[in-house]
Amino acid sequence: MKKLFIIRHTQKDESISGDDYDRPLTDLGLQNAHEIGKFLDNKNVKIDLIVASPAKRTRQTAEIIAQEVTYRKSVMYNEVLYMAYVNEMIETLSYTFDSVETMILIAHNPSVTALALTLVGLKEEVKMGGIVEIDFDCNSWIDVSRENAKLIDYTVPSKN
Repeated sequence: MKKLFIIRHTQKDESISGDDYDRPLTDLGLQNAHEIGKFLDNKNVKIDLIVASPAKRTRQTAEIIAQEVTYRKSVMYNEVLYMAYVNEMIETLSYTFDSVETMILIAHNPSVTALALTLVGLKEEVKMGGIVEIDFDCNSWIDVSRENAKLIDYTVPSKN
């Protein structure tokens, strides 16, 4: 059994000009990232791996969540997850070591929504700070697919 949490970064600061890649979280976004981490920590699930886009807002979201769930390893940043196509996101999952049972993937829309739609048929947009929890009835990440995926929950622990 494999478990995946797909998370969209929290609220980014739209008031800052410049490259979208470098936009940080707002104060509310920072607060919401802590709320997401606490929400996940309350699930009492051991997180084996956190993978995130290296864009500033996803890095901030990932680091805060890692702190809240007492994740003691390094967050893995994958450049592919910024502006990713759904097949690139699935490829990222399939390259994960099988010793990883529970994984958090933090990225951007429309990619996270497309991934949730592809894997479990989620028919709504994943909101900023949204968490899609999926269980896969398989023992290897290379085998994850729509056929063995089960939507456990979609929630937004805090309203942006």
